[in-house]
Amino acid sequence: MKRALLVLTVLVSTAALAQQSKSPASDVLREMLTGREKNTVAAFELMPADKFGYKPTPEQMTFGHLAAHIVSGNYFFCSNVGDVPRPRIEEPKDTDEKDKLVAAMKASFEFCHTALAKADDSKMNDNITWFDNKPRPRAWAFMGLASSWADHYGMAAMYLRLNGVLPPTAQPTKK
Repeated sequence: MKRALLVLTVLVSTAALAQQSKSPASDVLREMLTGREKNTVAAFELMPADKFGYKPTPEQMTFGHLAAHIVSGNYFFCSNVGDVPRPRIEEPKDTDEKDKLVAAMKASFEFCHTALAKADDSKMNDNITWFDNKPRPRAWAFMGLASSWADHYGMAAMYLRLNGVLPPTAQPTKK
């Protein structure tokens, strides 16, 4: 009995080791992507089109500017994380219509799926060029991507609530 238990323990431990990833940070970003995409796109779909010019204070960006900013951020961060070229796109403008901004956002998340499929933790120490044109380790893009998704959704949720719209993550579950 003890021997059977020992063999079973060794088999389970070996199987667990075999399943451990060589790129856990990349795997986490790939796993996060689906939920972040779903909630962020849903937030922008929920906001009425006539509210894309809304900004809570004069110093803050408009909701449309936030959409364009998310598109740009997705392309920048995902291309750097996945070590793939950033595609040449027509940059959306904060004054574009809702449909055009939402379509651009969806396309940027699709690009993230493609780019993150190529992400590999072994490249985290490779240099990338950051916003300030200085070299940074690729790990900056990994961290920046995860934090920007959270920050941007939080901003969108606040804008929705200030306009009487319940954000996607606050919606009651449908039965």
